[in-house]
Amino acid sequence: MAYDDYLKAQKLALKAYKNKTVRGAYPYLPVLDEILSHVRIEREEILGTVNIPLKQVVGTSSAGRTQAFASNFMPLLDYGSEFATKWSTLYDAQIEEGIHTPIKAYEFLNKYYVIEGNKRTSVLKYVDSPTIAAEVIRKVPRLTDDPEIQVYYEYMDFYRKTKISYVIFTKTGGYQKLCEYVGRGNNEEWTDDDRMNFSSFHLAFYNAYKALGGLELKDITEDDALLLYLSLYPYNESMEKLTGEIKKDLEKIWPEIKTLTVEEPVELLITPTTETSMIKKIQSKKVHKVAFVYDVPPSKSDWIYAQELGREHILDVFHGEIEAEKFIAKPYEEDEELFTELCEEGYDIIFAIAPMFIRACIKVAPLYPNTKILNCSLNSPHASIRTYGIRIYEGKFLLGMVAAAMSEQDDIGYLADYPIYGVIPGINAFTLGARAINPRARIHLQWSTMKDAHTDEYFLSHGISYISSQNMISPTKEDRALGLYHLTENGAKNIATTVYQWGAFYEELINSIMRGSWKTDTTKEPKALNYWWGLSANVLDVILGSSVPTSTRKLVDFMKNAIAEGNYWMFSGELYDKDHNKRCNADEALQSEDIMMMDWLIDGIVGDIPTIHQLIDHAKELVSLRGLKQVLPEGEGKIL
Repeated sequence: MAYDDYLKAQKLALKAYKNKTVRGAYPYLPVLDEILSHVRIEREEILGTVNIPLKQVVGTSSAGRTQAFASNFMPLLDYGSEFATKWSTLYDAQIEEGIHTPIKAYEFLNKYYVIEGNKRTSVLKYVDSPTIAAEVIRKVPRLTDDPEIQVYYEYMDFYRKTKISYVIFTKTGGYQKLCEYVGRGNNEEWTDDDRMNFSSFHLAFYNAYKALGGLELKDITEDDALLLYLSLYPYNESMEKLTGEIKKDLEKIWPEIKTLTVEEPVELLITPTTETSMIKKIQSKKVHKVAFVYDVPPSKSDWIYAQELGREHILDVFHGEIEAEKFIAKPYEEDEELFTELCEEGYDIIFAIAPMFIRACIKVAPLYPNTKILNCSLNSPHASIRTYGIRIYEGKFLLGMVAAAMSEQDDIGYLADYPIYGVIPGINAFTLGARAINPRARIHLQWSTMKDAHTDEYFLSHGISYISSQNMISPTKEDRALGLYHLTENGAKNIATTVYQWGAFYEELINSIMRGSWKTDTTKEPKALNYWWGLSANVLDVILGSSVPTSTRKLVDFMKNAIAEGNYWMFSGELYDKDHNKRCNADEALQSEDIMMMDWLIDGIVGDIPTIHQLIDHAKELVSLRGLKQVLPEGEGKIL
């Protein structure tokens, strides 16, 4: 019996050996001594005797026996050798009573290298044992900026609290986020029950993920996928699910899992698709029913009010041919049920206006492929839905020019709201516009959502009278502190404002869908599509007040046309941030993806990006979902 199994194991070894050599890779076990020859080790930690995952036992500590095994730990030596005899004896022992003597191993970067017990490891891998008992010594590398080292330091913190070694993430923040999903704080130790419950759930998830071919996906681990799964299906509802149930859930969100394998999972569509083939047009369904889903009534929010004007535009421009209804749902509580009902009722398109709706969108969309679901947000890497927004920064650049042209001082104010993606480009573009007119201009940045914000007092005390603020018209109050305004002790006077043409945006998007562009726009890779339109799509404009001089009007019109036609790109040439780090070379230009992901303030700004702890409670929900990485506490960050 042992003879047959040794030959089977050797066959597996020869197959692995051949696969490695064909690719020009090292065909034997990795040797830790060689790996560490270029690594600085800070210290060693004795972990004692623990059960370790066999899939993470990958090599030997020294080169002595490495060529007796292929890279998969299967034996290479012929059966008649002393080595083969000992291997076979261990195999018989495992079958009869089990191997109980722990091996000795070093752990480095959450991988294990055998000091003593290579054949025991080989036998247990052959019989597909999930774990092996080992006396473990951890080798801790010096902390550096290397992402792998940073993830490993997070793993060590996680291990101290949980004593779990089988969870592996590829990016920072995963371990802290997992603790949050499981309901345990970052510094809270797990109980035996916590470990047992999670182990059972993890095994069920692993088997479901493996059954769908997840282990073949490159550049991610099953735990990266598990983290996405828990962001959609809460742990307290999923921890007792069987493998079959989890498999059904995963099948629904599999396109989302695949986006984790893409280095840049978001593709921007910066102009509408105006031409499609006649076949696509014929195949396209006519749009009859469109739903706009808000998180609050339009009367309670300037942002929602602007969207409501867009919905009313759709009713007018399509002359009743399209039914465009509005609905209100509370995120995380009522949204999933409402989206399901709308899909069942045959709505062709659902515009989910709040970013907080995104979890429900992802869960519902795969079940109803005939309904197109779009979420109004930026930087959303989700393949099963699409997202959209307006390039606000183009209008802000023009307002910066107006501000510098009219201000008698070098100091100009900018009042921002949320430190989320899409906001920083507007601040930086405004600064570039101002400095294009006045190279000495300084932009004083304040945040309306910060605790104890006294923005008007700040601006007045610094002699600042021209300020850029929000651009949305309020449904409940007359406000002259809109767009770019002039602030004096007697109040504010509007100078100019950027107008978001949401009606034109939705009209063009619906028309492009009816032209068949929904399928034309689809990428070959599992990427998310974000519609990010601006002046070139006529969804953005700048309105100048009567106080703006004629010469300034002509300059603004000229630059507006240049931007719309693609003849001027503001984020180009030598650019530095406020800390004097170079962000763009003289002969280069930032791409749209770089601009959307912008998380730094350009040179010429006085002020900083706040952290989430500095914000009022009302702002924290949106910022926790869409906030810039440095705004959030270390280890936190959006999965959705």
